[in-house]
Amino acid sequence: MSDIVIPKLKTNFSSHPLVNGDKGEVFANTQVWIFDLDNTLYPSEINLFAQIDKRMGLFISQELGVPLAYARHLQKSYYYQFGTTLAGLMKVYGTDPSKFLDFVHDIDLDCVREHPDLRRGIDALPGRKLIFTNGSRGHAERVALKLGVLELFEDICSIESCDFVPKPSHDAFLRMTNAHNVDPKSAAMFEDLPHNLEPAFELGMKTVLVMSHYMDHPAQKKIATWQELPGHVQFLTDDLAGFLNAGWAA
Repeated sequence: MSDIVIPKLKTNFSSHPLVNGDKGEVFANTQVWIFDLDNTLYPSEINLFAQIDKRMGLFISQELGVPLAYARHLQKSYYYQFGTTLAGLMKVYGTDPSKFLDFVHDIDLDCVREHPDLRRGIDALPGRKLIFTNGSRGHAERVALKLGVLELFEDICSIESCDFVPKPSHDAFLRMTNAHNVDPKSAAMFEDLPHNLEPAFELGMKTVLVMSHYMDHPAQKKIATWQELPGHVQFLTDDLAGFLNAGWAA
């Protein structure tokens, strides 16, 4: 796998000035490394989110007393409209966020294995490391522990930490940077959703899009039409561990 060419896209990104640039130079002043969780820290082929996705529909069906098909419709509509399904449920129905998060993250993690290469790559990064997720803190802790990387992170900025304001809201990013004393200009953000990188880049962060095989969001589907990387995506990789272990961090 490569951090430049994604075979499914059949697109050459080499024209983007930073794709073939010196990563060591681009990230030279980076002091804080910020990672999304789902489909970013773990390979999207694991498809862990499929379990979460299914349980969200089930929760809505049970909570609102509606057929599962309609619950799924609401789930996706709120996701696209409000940034997360939970944000929509809270706004429209006053749903208890803790109840929702506990239910949807009650999943089987047997498919998640320790990832020594990922651990090695994250450990080699100079500076602080944070997880920034629209998921719950408990979910992030359990997954990172299974991957064998939990203790490498200084902290987790979860959806609870942001008072349930989700990415890609600028407010969510400001809550994260303020809470953890992060200067965006000295930070790098790793994400699987390209629209979540827009506020990060606008704030001054370096940005890395981790290519996901879970192409559910319209913003992800647009990736297939790219002829070059958009300005807010500085690097693209389909192998996070390989990207981190390429030697540039040293």
